[in-house]
Amino acid sequence: MLRLPARVRRYLQPMVRVGAVLDTLRNLPVADSRTVVGDQPLLVLAPHPDDESLGCGGLIAEHHARGHDVHVMVLTDGTGSHPHSREYPASRLSALRMQEARRAIAALGLPEDRIDFLGLPDGHVSLRGKQFNDAAARIAQYARSHGVRAICTTWPHDPHSDHQAAYRLGQHVAREIGARLLGYPVWTWTLPPTGWLPVMPLRGARVDIAHHLAAKQRAIACHRSQITDLIQDDPTGFRMSPAFLAIFDWPFEVLIDA
Repeated sequence: MLRLPARVRRYLQPMVRVGAVLDTLRNLPVADSRTVVGDQPLLVLAPHPDDESLGCGGLIAEHHARGHDVHVMVLTDGTGSHPHSREYPASRLSALRMQEARRAIAALGLPEDRIDFLGLPDGHVSLRGKQFNDAAARIAQYARSHGVRAICTTWPHDPHSDHQAAYRLGQHVAREIGARLLGYPVWTWTLPPTGWLPVMPLRGARVDIAHHLAAKQRAIACHRSQITDLIQDDPTGFRMSPAFLAIFDWPFEVLIDA
């Protein structure tokens, strides 16, 4: 599919500066989790092991603390972070990242059986076709079996193809089962403010997670392969910078009504 440069797209459809979008997100009204997602079972759909902690770890902890069911489903195997490591080939890295994710949800208060993994290839989640349809069917079956009435996933303007695919899957499943869909930004916060995004409704809220911020930080710290030099034999390996991690020290999480 032809993808036009942003400088061309903004003349073909209404566009807005990234900085204006980020300012709007940072100033959404403050609300508690009950107002945003209600009291029914919640499914958090994460593109990679760690997005659940970064994007809505506080919401997970808060919803669970209120006595409501929270389930986490991770789409990919996470093996794209260190593709050239000999010490951690794909099978070992996948197992490590699943272990890290289980420890992270435990840090947020959830039992280990509240997380499931689709195991799709990191960096190659399809937006259509058989892989997409199979993944959507599995997510829908999982959501129905747990009575899910709200789905939180990455919002569609995160600059990563797997994050955009997670949104598309969440949208498809939410429509199929009649659930509410909410988007959480992760990499959106790193977009250059002078860039452009399509004009879009920006309804949502900043969920106050101050009481659960420490738990969220512990959950993020569980993803050691992504934030430390645990894997040392891949010079091209991914590692979150301190500046990026600092974004998620904010005592609010942004949820956008999708």
